[in-house]
Amino acid sequence: MASRLTSFVLIACLVIASSPVHVSSSVPLKKGLSWSFYENSCPKVESVIRKHLKKVFEEDIGQAAGLLRVHFHDCFVQGCDGSILLSGTANAPTEQDFTPNLSLRRTAFKIIDDLRELVDKKCGRVVSCADIATIAARDSVYLSGGPEYEVPLGRRDGLTSANENVTLENLPAPTENASQILTALAKKHFDATDVVALSGGHTIGLAHCAAFQNRLYPTQDPTMEKTFALDLKGVCPTTNSTNTTVNDIRSPNRFDNKYYVDLVHREGLFTSDQDLYEDSTTRDIVTSFAEDQELFFDKFVLAMTKMGQLSVLTGAKGEIRANCSVTNSNNPDFLASVVEEDLESYAELK
Repeated sequence: MASRLTSFVLIACLVIASSPVHVSSSVPLKKGLSWSFYENSCPKVESVIRKHLKKVFEEDIGQAAGLLRVHFHDCFVQGCDGSILLSGTANAPTEQDFTPNLSLRRTAFKIIDDLRELVDKKCGRVVSCADIATIAARDSVYLSGGPEYEVPLGRRDGLTSANENVTLENLPAPTENASQILTALAKKHFDATDVVALSGGHTIGLAHCAAFQNRLYPTQDPTMEKTFALDLKGVCPTTNSTNTTVNDIRSPNRFDNKYYVDLVHREGLFTSDQDLYEDSTTRDIVTSFAEDQELFFDKFVLAMTKMGQLSVLTGAKGEIRANCSVTNSNNPDFLASVVEEDLESYAELK
């Protein structure tokens, strides 16, 4: 009960304290996206989503990190098309089944399914799962203390999931250094500031021991602060530990700039985190974000808006899924409803 009350108070205070960050005039939009896409077809979509997420986060603020991570993993692999939401089988695996995504919270997918149902009840099936995931990620940032900002909408849902090779190639591993990540994300037109800002998403959430045990065993990473390393060895006493720990030791459930303060004190968790401070290309950016939270927020919003437009499907491309976990062509319930609608239309014509 105490943790639930704490989450509620945190959300209430942060909603009042945050001030909007407006980027609509400084970020070019991909064709088909709009800042007011559902103004006529579903004007309440964002309020429906936020209302539900407030309730979810009052129960467990940790779900915010799960939803934010789903959006990241969706957009980096074949674009922001909701393909990460597709569930697979043993004979037909999807992105969810591949190594980088095995640690995604299954509850995040359930929350998006619940949002799909709520939005449909309000407006009918006019909002894509990809847009729902995008709005949910934005609200996860805002409701956990981050900036309030607008998101362009109009994405359509993809018809296929990426294969394992494409998934692995497009999701940077936590064991990669800054140079490797900068090179990989430059291919998606992100500069160093974008990369450092997006990495700030690690200010909330949990990490599995397997993602950072390379810094502890067999030899401790010399860039890791010694007391911090000792504490981590207590959490992860062996190389096959399944335990988890918080990404940000200073404010694990609040979206703020303390992640960068961690890096300055050499208390970053992953190689991909801490090396942003060790690398000369990104060190000054990390330091500036550690010293100025508003600067971090501004750059984070710009980078997120850019990321949210990666290879989007718009217009007549893709579809609007009736169920976020399955394409319409593989959804028996959707196909049955289409047949019923056709029969009703035929009867009316007779």
